[in-house]
This record gives sequence, structure tokens and C-alpha cells, in this order.
Amino acid sequence: MDRGTVGSANRGRLQVEVRTEGRSEVVTPVGELDHHTADLLREPLEHAVEQGRVRLVVDCSGLEFCDSTGLNVLLGARLKAEAAGGGVHLAGMLPVVARVFEITGAEAVFTVHDSLEEALNT
Repeated sequence: MDRGTVGSANRGRLQVEVRTEGRSEVVTPVGELDHHTADLLREPLEHAVEQGRVRLVVDCSGLEFCDSTGLNVLLGARLKAEAAGGGVHLAGMLPVVARVFEITGAEAVFTVHDSLEEALNT
């Protein structure tokens, strides 16, 4: 498995790391995903799809907050990945973030895994 780090970015409250692991592009946001930080996640997700990496795994285990803008970033990535024959897998959501997905019904349109390991092995 290729575990090399492709890149990372940091904008105060959110840090995003990206790496390729096997057939998946693993995107790990850490911190708060909101209106001010959404582009920091949107850009690597869109770049991955543009490069043909359409199986996106978002490791949410370090995501402490997600508002509607962050949710829309993930929904947009899902649409683009699926249009290219892939999908978005969410892994390791903390309860506070999982609640946003539950309240909005977004959990029904994503493949959600308890852990990153589970997401990578499916």
C-alpha cells in the first residue's frame, strides 16, 4: 500500500491532510469545518476526482465541528465522485459531527464506516 503523504494545508481552525492509500484517496480534516474553512477541504476533494482518484475516504475522526457549508462540500464531492464512477466514504465520525448528518438525513446518502480501517477494507 502506498502511504505517502500527498499534501497538507492549514487555515487556523482546520488542517487537511491528503494521502493515497491503495485505491483510495484519504482526506483527513482535523478541526472545524465551516464557512471559513470549507475551501480547504473542497479543493483536495475536487483535485482528487480531477486526477481520477474517485474513491474518496474522508477520515472524520479529527473533525470536531461541521456546519451546513461543510456538509455541502462533502455532498458536492459525493456527486462528482459518483459521476466519475466512484464514491465518498466517511469514517470515524465523532458523535457531534454524526449528529449533523443524522439531523439532516445526509447519513443516508453516504457510505459511513466506524473506522478508517473499515473504510479502506471495503
